[in-house]
Amino acid sequence: MLTVNMHEAKTQFSKLIARVQAGEEIIIARDGTPVARLVAFRQLVTKRIPGRDRKLFSVPEDFDAPLPQDILAEFES
Repeated sequence: MLTVNMHEAKTQFSKLIARVQAGEEIIIARDGTPVARLVAFRQLVTKRIPGRDRKLFSVPEDFDAPLPQDILAEFES
């Protein structure tokens, strides 16, 4: 694991990013004290599974019924 100081990180940022993309982890330090860790961003991609949440929610029978007058009045005010 490479440790670089703040000034070097600023001046060599593009090169450090390339190293991180290659799988390396880099520690950034200020006055020799580690303050940040530079790591690659890996977005978790989950495959959609149709019907996975079936039976977790059911649409109520009155879903599309008119709103009660008191609630409707709040929207119209």
